[in-house]
Amino acid sequence: MTAAAPTWPAGFAERYREAGWWRGETFGGMLRERAAAHPDRIAIVDPTGGPDGGRRTWTYGELDLRADRMAAGLTARGVGAGDKVVVQLPNVAEFFEVVFALFRIGALPVFALPAHRRTEIGYFCSFTGAAAYVIPATHGGFDYRELAARVREDAPELRHVFVTGGDPGAFTALSEVPLDPNPEPPVHGRPAPRDLAFLQLSGGSTGVPKLIPRTHDDYLYSVRGSNELCGVTADSVYLVALPAAHNFPLSSPGSIGALYAGARVVLSPQPVPDVAFPLIESEGVTITGLVPPLALLWTDAAPRSPYDLSSLDVLLVGGAKFSEEAARRVGPALGCTLQQVFGMAEGLVNYTRLDDPLETIVTTQGRPISPDDEILVVDDEDREVPAGATGHLLTRGPYTIRGYWNAPTHNARSFTADGFYRTGDIVRVTPTGHLVVEGRAKDQINRGGEKIAAEEVENHLLAHPAVHDANVVAEPDPYLGERTLAYVILRADAEPVTGPAVKRFVRTRGLAAYKVPDRVEFVTAFPTTGVGKVSKKDLRAAADPGVS
Repeated sequence: MTAAAPTWPAGFAERYREAGWWRGETFGGMLRERAAAHPDRIAIVDPTGGPDGGRRTWTYGELDLRADRMAAGLTARGVGAGDKVVVQLPNVAEFFEVVFALFRIGALPVFALPAHRRTEIGYFCSFTGAAAYVIPATHGGFDYRELAARVREDAPELRHVFVTGGDPGAFTALSEVPLDPNPEPPVHGRPAPRDLAFLQLSGGSTGVPKLIPRTHDDYLYSVRGSNELCGVTADSVYLVALPAAHNFPLSSPGSIGALYAGARVVLSPQPVPDVAFPLIESEGVTITGLVPPLALLWTDAAPRSPYDLSSLDVLLVGGAKFSEEAARRVGPALGCTLQQVFGMAEGLVNYTRLDDPLETIVTTQGRPISPDDEILVVDDEDREVPAGATGHLLTRGPYTIRGYWNAPTHNARSFTADGFYRTGDIVRVTPTGHLVVEGRAKDQINRGGEKIAAEEVENHLLAHPAVHDANVVAEPDPYLGERTLAYVILRADAEPVTGPAVKRFVRTRGLAAYKVPDRVEFVTAFPTTGVGKVSKKDLRAAADPGVS
């Protein structure tokens, strides 16, 4: 890695190679091998990507050739090894054509989400010194060409903007970039397994996302380990329901996991049941991943759906804590196995195992992928807590970064001197080694000195038969300092219910009186982040407009 991207000390790197976690693979080489092994197998299904808006498929051989041709074209336009390229594409086949081309060149994709706008994209381009920016013409009613024009004001060094899916306007159509590669493309094989592969976005709840440097070696180990634990094989069909560039649908096991296994990737334009359920039926989808609000939506919709969902074997739910009450609904509603995922784009990923007892699946967030994932649970002074006690999660391992890209000041706060990453999560570890996420450190409410984990209260609220979803945040209080505010979405078919009635229900569940919400506010939807997680930052701001 470069000096901007802290790396693993030599002793750790040697250990991970000797253990077989790092196998000397690269993304470009992996695709080449799969294409050689089964060139005619379908790799990508884009249900709306055809010339007439219909179904489009690319085989492994086609994807491999497209990546080579795109790499040759980008190289001819001056995009080279080490260059940063901000990729902001929705769930379209071109996403994979572009990123695998960049992998082949040794250029670094900077993965942006479709929901990002000028503040984020301008920052990504200027902070990384991006050479290029790849966008759709329009998506979801938004014109990305206008965004690109404004971004160039923030990042005048941006040399290229490539546009897919419509008139490129003042920019370059992505379809004009590919060139016929040489018989042995000079870009192929240039990156080394230890080199940076891309920059991912952090999932931080405040400020502009930090950039996470991932190498070919470490990320492909995470993918390979995820495949093993999630049962992904060449016969699997993975539905990308969440934004393709997000870490969860990319690697847990995600589209990259499916391609690693030689499986089929199906791209869903939207994650809502009306769009995703027909694809599950028509494409025989076997596995997909959702964030909790979408999982709740699916479990509510499935019993009334006319579509055959019987091919779906595994639903992964992650990105945020999935409550026990909500987790229990998945199997009966969707007829598949729930697999809880708790991880972070910085590295550590935990899964419940497919053969775990049901109680373990619905009450924990799983165990780490690797035997070399090191877990510490500590108090506010970084002292290890007793076994089974709750504390701050620290971790290091063969696929957990040692520092953010070009962020030395932040790294000094986020990593210990001996390389453990401070995740910001509050957890406890069960006797079986499974983690139970009690919340984020900032999701704790300090009510007159009593600490309340928001997720614990949310779990009790979700047990109410009229409650579809709930989120609890801190609300400023002049006497207590903070008090609890519960935002509640009712089920569409629920009988009318009042805030006092909801509070009485929580009280009857045996919860300590100080944990019963001080206030209940009914809403029709929660604000969300670009990937669909509930934005607690925005909920807190709504509770107190003066809070940033």
